[in-house]
Amino acid sequence: MIFSTLQDKLLKIARQFPVITITGPRQSGKTTLAKHIFPNHTYINLELPNNRDFAIADPKGFLLHILLI
Repeated sequence: MIFSTLQDKLLKIARQFPVITITGPRQSGKTTLAKHIFPNHTYINLELPNNRDFAIADPKGFLLHILLI
């Protein structure tokens, strides 16, 4: 029930805004929800040191890299 309610709301919001943020406590299903609702979108884990360091050191390059994936 909660999952489908969130799914409907996120899909509606995603049609209105180019970027959305899903926040919540650790291990609460944020990534699972996002991957389920947006299966064709690229997922980058910024907890991985290489990804985080790249994003911090070269934000434009990082975003360009994401677009090319």
